[in-house]
Amino acid sequence: MIAKILRFTFFAIIVRFIVLIVIGLNIRHRDKLPIKGPAIIAANHNSHLDTLVLISLFQLKYLPLVHPVAAADYFLKNKWMAWFSQNIIGIIPIVRQGGKRTEDPLMPCYKALDEGQILIIFPEGTRGEPEQLSEFKRGIAHLSEHYPDVPVIPMFMHGLGKALPKGDFLLVPFFCDIFIGDPLFWCDDKNVFMENLKSSFAQLIAEGNFNQVDVQK
Repeated sequence: MIAKILRFTFFAIIVRFIVLIVIGLNIRHRDKLPIKGPAIIAANHNSHLDTLVLISLFQLKYLPLVHPVAAADYFLKNKWMAWFSQNIIGIIPIVRQGGKRTEDPLMPCYKALDEGQILIIFPEGTRGEPEQLSEFKRGIAHLSEHYPDVPVIPMFMHGLGKALPKGDFLLVPFFCDIFIGDPLFWCDDKNVFMENLKSSFAQLIAEGNFNQVDVQK
């Protein structure tokens, strides 16, 4: 119960102050944001702010439903970070690679979707260079194949990589844009699904008149 109160307070006060006052957001197509689960948010990843901003898009009453998928080897590397990441940020940790696996690494995601959660996934797998898209990993296609009726909502964020880029710890006020796309569904082919996801991001990028035109090959 204490952890739930702390999480609510963290996002209601600290995160919303940073997002609304320090940074500022311009959200396009907010009506496409899911208000119930199961659902999957697929977003680009340039900054530690990405996760906090995406969660802040939801009304506080939906906070218990929203969980970012994150790398266990990074966020569980010490007890303090593990506690904060799981109890305050609400991550679902997964093992990316290495070690002896006895089950599908996405099993925690399956469990969350079975419980009607909204997952936040970064298809690039890790933070890239500011305002650049890296190649998408196929894990999200694997997840969609297991849950063909669950919508995958693409979101393109622009500006957060400049507000707090990879490797920096000083927050720079920078107005950010978020474009929310139409939901995608499994199409019986992983290659086609990944191309559809890339195409959705390309459309969102074009709508914002940004320089990026496609996912890097």
